[in-house]
Amino acid sequence: MNKQDLVAVVAESGELSKAKAGDVLDSVFDAITKALKKKLEVRLVGFGTFSTSKRKAGKGRNPRTGEEIKIPASTTVRFKAGKNLKDSVN
Repeated sequence: MNKQDLVAVVAESGELSKAKAGDVLDSVFDAITKALKKKLEVRLVGFGTFSTSKRKAGKGRNPRTGEEIKIPASTTVRFKAGKNLKDSVN
């Protein structure tokens, strides 16, 4: 399922136009993104939790040349599925 499919499902179930459903989804995604940028956790009870995690700097190898490269430290996004989501998939 891609974003357009999701917009169509939300529009149909919420009795909204596809444009309005797209705006709603964009607002939800923006709110999650802004919270994660502030290092906040986004917990959607029954669905899951979005959080950030720091990765340390490290060393790696260029697979093409074998040359050692430095990998900078970074922040990554994590998602942990909630119990209801896990149960519904199984």
